[in-house]
Amino acid sequence: MSPEVALRRIAVEEYLATSFEDGDREYVDGVVVERNMGEKDHSRLQRRLIVLLDKIADVYCFPEQRVQVKANRFRVPDVCACVGVEPEEQVFTTPPFLAIEILSRTDRASDVEEKIDDYLSFGVPFVWVIDPRLKLGYVYTSGGRETCSDSLSTVGPEIRVRLADLFA
Repeated sequence: MSPEVALRRIAVEEYLATSFEDGDREYVDGVVVERNMGEKDHSRLQRRLIVLLDKIADVYCFPEQRVQVKANRFRVPDVCACVGVEPEEQVFTTPPFLAIEILSRTDRASDVEEKIDDYLSFGVPFVWVIDPRLKLGYVYTSGGRETCSDSLSTVGPEIRVRLADLFA
């Protein structure tokens, strides 16, 4: 966690009761952490992902959804998707099928890796990381990482998003 993005230490109950005016924050071991976002490339990709994923039957797509990955950690993926039945809970405490992070130019590799580890340890089967500047994607699973220049995909069910459609 980068020191310049750590805001302040609070109780988990206070975090859950707080609405942040300029975008949600993550909660990591008692510290509220600002998320990098707000640029057009990031926003455009987020919108396109939601539109493309929303067209798939039995896939429920959520932008900036709080996900409790551990008792003292809440992550907020740029987009997450659940399959089968739409979750009823307001803050997800069960793993979504897919968590997606869109890199911002100020993201640090160590912070992104920590998020990926949190998602995979929590039981999220697929994590996509998209780099808008390089126009590449990465698929993370418990089995490792794959660099993708054509499309991002999952299995069980199969979800496939062509990078050309995202970056058009």
